[in-house]
Amino acid sequence: MRLDKFLKVSRIIKRRTVAKEVADKGRIQINGQLAKSSTSLKVGDIIKILFGNKTLEIKVLQLKDSTKKEDADKMYEIISEKRESELAKLD
Repeated sequence: MRLDKFLKVSRIIKRRTVAKEVADKGRIQINGQLAKSSTSLKVGDIIKILFGNKTLEIKVLQLKDSTKKEDADKMYEIISEKRESELAKLD
């Protein structure tokens, strides 16, 4: 499954076009490498997303073409979620 579609179906990012823009700006890494929106995902991949004020790191658990809202969070597991203020304290 494509990265942008996974982010939309799992409801991490609400719109596929927004997911595509984020990926194309170099704000998403898969297993430590920069990813394009068309990058194929596999179960077990680690995705790191740099939002404006936080960094989200997740592990892919399932790949589904469509899902209900209550089942969307079963597609991934949150490894870490850091806000910008937490990141500044680490420096």
